[in-house]
Parts: sequence; C-alpha cells; structure tokens
Amino acid sequence: PAGRSRLDRYFHLTDRGSTLAREVRGGTTTFMAMAYILLLNPVLLSGPDAAGHTLGRTAVITATAAAAALTTLLMGFIGKVPLALAAGLNVSAALTAQVVPRLTWPQAMGMCVMYGAVIMLLVVTGLREKIMNAIPLPLKHAITMGIGMFVALIGLVKAGFVGKGTGGPVQLGATGELTGWPVLFFAVTLLLIFMLQARAVPGAILIGIVVGTLLSVAVTRLGGLTDRDWGGTTPALHGGAVSMPDFALLGHVEFGGWDRIGAISVGMIVFTLVLAGFFDAMATIIGVGTEAGLTDARGRLPGLSRALFIDGAGGAIGGVAGASGQTVFIESATGAGEGARTGLSSVVTGGFFAAC
Repeated sequence: PAGRSRLDRYFHLTDRGSTLAREVRGGTTTFMAMAYILLLNPVLLSGPDAAGHTLGRTAVITATAAAAALTTLLMGFIGKVPLALAAGLNVSAALTAQVVPRLTWPQAMGMCVMYGAVIMLLVVTGLREKIMNAIPLPLKHAITMGIGMFVALIGLVKAGFVGKGTGGPVQLGATGELTGWPVLFFAVTLLLIFMLQARAVPGAILIGIVVGTLLSVAVTRLGGLTDRDWGGTTPALHGGAVSMPDFALLGHVEFGGWDRIGAISVGMIVFTLVLAGFFDAMATIIGVGTEAGLTDARGRLPGLSRALFIDGAGGAIGGVAGASGQTVFIESATGAGEGARTGLSSVVTGGFFAAC
C-alpha cells in the first residue's frame, strides 16, 4: 500500500501490528537474553578430542559469534520471523560427550554439516513440516514448557537459588539456605522485571537485565567483593572494546572417521543430532510463534518451511564455522514478549552478534 516505507513492506511491520521501535527493542532483548552462549559454548567445546587436540578459546568465541550472526540474519531477511539462532547447547554437549572422545574436532564438525544436510533434505521434501503439523498442539505446548522449565532450572541453579538436594532432586539454596550475593541480585532483578511487566513498561526484560548487570558490577567494585563472594563468576568489565577476531577454525571440517568407529556408529551419531535438533527447534518455533501471536489455531506458523530450512542450514553453517550446529533459541521468546513480530528483530539480534 502507498505510504509505507520499503522496510515496512519487506518485513510486514504494519500487517503484524508492529513498529520499528518495537522490533529494535525486541531484537536487543533477545540478544541480551542469549549472549551467554558466547561464554558458555567455548566451555562446552573445551575438551580434548581423540587425538588430544583442543580448540582455541578465542577461535571458538569468534566462530560462535560469526555463525550466530549469519544464521540469525538469514532468519531475519529470508524467514522474516522473530527467531534468533546460535550454537545449540544440546548439540555442543553431544559433540563433547559422545563424538570427540572417539573422533577429532574437525570430524565432529563434519557430523554437524551432515546432520544439517539431513534436516534440510527433510524440509525440501516437506516431511519435516508434515511431522510438525501432525503432532497434537497440546504435545507441542508440553515440549515448549519442558524446555522453558529446563532453562529456568539452569538459571535457578546458577543463581544459587536451588542446589543439588540430599533427600530429593533439589534443595533451597546451594547450601540449604538462601544466602550469597548471586541470590540477592537474582531476586532483585527478577522482581524488577515482574514489576515493570505488571505496569506494562516497554522493554521490561531488557531494563531488568541491564539494571541488574550494572548494579552487580557497581556493588562488586565499590564493596570489594571477590570471586568467592560470587561463587567463582564475578561480574566485571575488563579488557579492550575492540580486538581482531580469530577465524582459525573456519573451514576445518573433515568427513572421515568411518574406519575408526564404523559406518553404523557414524549413522547413529548423525541420527542423534538430527533428533535433538528436530524437536528442539520444533518446540522453540511453536513457542515463540505463539508468544508473538503468529500461529493459527493449530499452532502452525506462516512461512514455516523457510524457518525450518534455515534452522537446518544452521547445522551445516555452524559446522563449517567451527562452532557446532546452530539452532533456534527459546530466548527468542523474550524478544517476542517485548513486541517483536517480524524478521527485523532477528536482523537486530544478528547485528549484535556480528559486532561481537
């Protein structure tokens, strides 16, 4: 229609009831919620492979940021939905636990390329979308809630709000009591977000994350808190703002190892990665689509095939980059909760990863 900008027409801002400001806010919030992957993925991929070689930390950080930027930008420009992608925690954990003890890291990344190719083939044939549409909506919601509860449990444990129990699965606090600075700032930040959301303040999640981070850094510096006070993870700002990226892992992909572990084992590894990525992405896409109000009564998302294809391509892209397979992140729901409705928010998120 006349009067709309090219940006509006391409991303369907008006059609989906969104604005440029809401998309920028949503994309920024999504990035803030999932930026932890830049620190966590190098930890997950830090182990030695079968040959005793390890991946360089700076190289993994560069690969993680680059792969997340490329796949998220593709989702924004082509998929046109508010979904951000990065290295899948389940994929990285599977590579470390099951693959690299028997193969080399380049061969493990080759497994990512293969599983991504399989998923793209399932999308092209229409089989993946048919399977997703055939699953009952309550089961889709159950998978989404399961992932959400898993992520919430990780947050509760890392904050020291719960710990491994002696008589049960968990106990209140890491030591049986709610003590320590992480617990205090966890509670303050969470309550701030809830208060802002209750008052319908735009950017409530983003504001809460920023305020909680700045407050913890300030108290650490002014109060002289140590690593022990924080449980080993001290919030601090250090180092330079700009440095040269390390692309040493780019293109280090091999498709060997068949003679070492056998074709059947290779097939089982690829099948495991496909299965993990398949249902993880399905639950995330449906959950974020529902949060953004983009799904129909049966939980189907418009342009689903494009989003699924890019998610599959993320496996191959992550393998080539050396960051493990990329998949859509449930943290995209935080951006949808802040008003993100189009792929423009994914472009914003991808831009932040590119800057990283």
